[in-house]
Amino acid sequence: MAKQNVSEQFVDILVRAGVKRMYGVVGDSLNPVVDAIRRNSAIDWIQVRHEETAAFAAGAEAQITGSLAACAGSCGPGNLHLINGLYDAHRSLAPVLALASHIPSSEIGLGYFQETHPELLFQECSHYNEMISNPQQMPRLLQTAIQHAIGRGGVSVVAMPGDIASQPAPEKSIEHALVTSRPTVRPGDAEIEKLCRMVDEAKRVTLFCGSGTAGAHAEVMEFAERVKSPVGHALRGKEWIQYDNPYDVGMSGLLGYGAAYEATHECDLLILLGTDFPYNAFLPDDVKIVQVDVRPEHLGRRSKLDLAVWGDVRETLRCLTPRVKVKTDRKFLDRMLKKHADALEGVVKAYTRKVEKHIPIHPEYVASVLDEIADDDAVFTVDTGMCNVWAARYLSPNGKRRVIGSFSHGSMANALPQAIGAQFTDRNRQVVSMSGDGGFTMLMGDFLTLVQYDLPVKVVVFNNSSLGMVELEMLVAGLPSFGTDNKNPDFAAIARAAGAYGVRVEKPKQLESALKDAFKHKGPALVDVVTDPNALSIPPKISAEMVTGFALSASKMVLDGGVGRMVQMARSNLRNVPRP
Repeated sequence: MAKQNVSEQFVDILVRAGVKRMYGVVGDSLNPVVDAIRRNSAIDWIQVRHEETAAFAAGAEAQITGSLAACAGSCGPGNLHLINGLYDAHRSLAPVLALASHIPSSEIGLGYFQETHPELLFQECSHYNEMISNPQQMPRLLQTAIQHAIGRGGVSVVAMPGDIASQPAPEKSIEHALVTSRPTVRPGDAEIEKLCRMVDEAKRVTLFCGSGTAGAHAEVMEFAERVKSPVGHALRGKEWIQYDNPYDVGMSGLLGYGAAYEATHECDLLILLGTDFPYNAFLPDDVKIVQVDVRPEHLGRRSKLDLAVWGDVRETLRCLTPRVKVKTDRKFLDRMLKKHADALEGVVKAYTRKVEKHIPIHPEYVASVLDEIADDDAVFTVDTGMCNVWAARYLSPNGKRRVIGSFSHGSMANALPQAIGAQFTDRNRQVVSMSGDGGFTMLMGDFLTLVQYDLPVKVVVFNNSSLGMVELEMLVAGLPSFGTDNKNPDFAAIARAAGAYGVRVEKPKQLESALKDAFKHKGPALVDVVTDPNALSIPPKISAEMVTGFALSASKMVLDGGVGRMVQMARSNLRNVPRP
């Protein structure tokens, strides 16, 4: 049997860790690893057009599967392109292994062609970031990197010079069983008892849920029923907690709606469950706050806590719920449910009034039709900006759908690359990219990746010829919009020229049939929807300074955003309120 080189050993370890594919762009220092992948039938090389796409795709794959995903870039500029997608994966807690190929080891530190210092560049967006400078470090260094990415949830970066990658692997290298999943963390009995006392003493309890409630839907609902608590959520908690939720009061934050803000401010005990909600201005400062999080470093980052609980949300609630006293007073819960229903009723008209005649098309209407016709287990990837607003307010979770975006890092151009990673996990699952025209054009080259691999991603471009969210930010600051206009081509024509299905929609009556036809198409498809650039949105609560900013603007904007099918759920929950 031929002796392995370092690259072959590297690839074998990735396969043992469950990696199915590596995304990247080939090149010089990376060639030995790519060649090792070519000769290994257990892993695929996915060629993208930009390394940033590679990192976004790997991050999305990791979020869909919960398993390790991988990406790579060649030396210098190649791996430097990975950084934005790696920041997003790291902040999304997605386990990703990034290979940053490096210049020849003998030239490091001498200003060689394309020299950078990956061990410095990736420090802030990784749990582990080290260079293999000697074959004897393999496989221990790679195994350590894998365990950091999986165990801590996030990115590990391994830098490897091309000459090291081609050298023989050590004969008696140490290989051990790899960690491929994370354990659950149970809080200590003392913390559970303290939390139990606080819940029992409180008259009005509100739960505010984030992505840490994944897998804990049943436990959250059981606890909410026991203590008669309204349940609000952050954007990353929407897909895990909003469906089948008779206690739902909506979402707080800049994209919020409903009564979540009131519920978090009018309670006397707020319990933050698995959320690192970044907007502390939307959190109260005059109620008792408990935070439950599996990551101790997140506890207390946003608000002053009366109790910090280090633990997995599901395990914490399994310990807590049987111990707390059953509350019988529903007055606070019922009042919040009514406020929520009333708030949604007040804005639902925004996308239902004369939509069949409104040209350009309401983007709210596009999102609502998408929600209606998409598969029950569809994966939506969502561009940062106004697409975030439409996804937050119109997409209906059901426990099977997934909604992925750059919700923590807030990068543009994430939706198309993330759709690539999501689709590779299952070619038979519907994947829809909700792309803004600004985000889509930023990494538009990787639409060709869909064509090259015949990935059946459906790209819906919300084409308002502007950077809508940036324009809103300018209006809030009292500034005239400037530098936000895009002169766009016919994106559908570009899609057809690339060999994909493409259709342009300019009239509301064309929308539903155009989307259905695109969804039926077996390969990649793009629907270019010309939408109203004046359709903007504001938070449910705004400050005097924000109002002043709008007053200074000479433009009249459509500031109401509808809420799609959520109003039906709110009405249903309200009907369940007991009558005296």
